[in-house]
Amino acid sequence: MTVLELQGVSKSFGAIQALSDVSLKIEPGEVVGLMGDNGAGKSTLVKIVAGNFPPTKGTLSIADRQVSFHRPSDARAAGIEIVYQELALCDNLTAAANVFLGRELMRSFGPIRILDYKTMYERAGKLFAELKSETRPRDLVRRMSGGQRQAVAIARTRLSDARIVLMDEPTAAISIRQVEEVLSLIRRLRDHGIAVALVSHRMPDVFAVADRVVVLRRGEKVADKPTAKSSPEEITGLITGAITTA
Repeated sequence: MTVLELQGVSKSFGAIQALSDVSLKIEPGEVVGLMGDNGAGKSTLVKIVAGNFPPTKGTLSIADRQVSFHRPSDARAAGIEIVYQELALCDNLTAAANVFLGRELMRSFGPIRILDYKTMYERAGKLFAELKSETRPRDLVRRMSGGQRQAVAIARTRLSDARIVLMDEPTAAISIRQVEEVLSLIRRLRDHGIAVALVSHRMPDVFAVADRVVVLRRGEKVADKPTAKSSPEEITGLITGAITTA
C-alpha cells in the first residue's frame, strides 16, 4: 500500500507557478531524496503535503485514500510529521519537555491537574533508545549538539506514530560526525516502516540513505529514479539543466 501519493499537483501564487503537474509515490519504509536548486519547488511541495496550503490543482492520497488538508493539524492527524530546518525547539527546556511540547501529559489529583514529568521522562527515554541516540531526557536543549537537537525533533514525530516524516535540510550547518548521527536516525525511522521524504542539497547524504531520488527544476519533476541506478553527477546535471530529463 502506497503511504503517500501525489497526482498532478500544481501550485500557483498569482502569476508565479511554483509547481506544475507533479506526481509522486512513496512506499512505507522508503526514503526518498527530494532535490533541486533554490526555487525549484521543493519547499512548496513539502508545505502542501504538510497542510500549510492546498494545491491549486491535483490530489493527495494517504494509504490509498484521497485527502484534503486545510491546516497542518489535518496532516498530522493523517500521520504526517515534519521536521523543519529551524527545528523550533525551546533552548531553555529539557529534551523531554521539547518532545512533548504542546502535547504534555497530565496527572489529576481530584480537581487539580499537574504535568506528569515522570511519565514524559520515561517515554522520551524510550524514544531516544529506540532511535539509538545518546540524547538524555533531562538534558537541556541549549547544551546539545546539532545531531542531538535533530534527535529531539525526530523523537517528537514518534509520539503520533507517523506514517511519513518530512525532513527539511536536516544535515545543514552541522559537523561531519553529527551528520552521520542524523543519517543514522533516518535509517532508524526507515527500519520502523516509516516513510521519509528528505529535502537536501547535500548529495552524499541523499545517496547514503535514500532509496530513490526525485529532482525538481523550475517547479517540474524531471527525474524519479532509484539512487542505485543514478549518480551524483547525473543528479547534478538534472538540477542545473545540463541534463534535461532522466
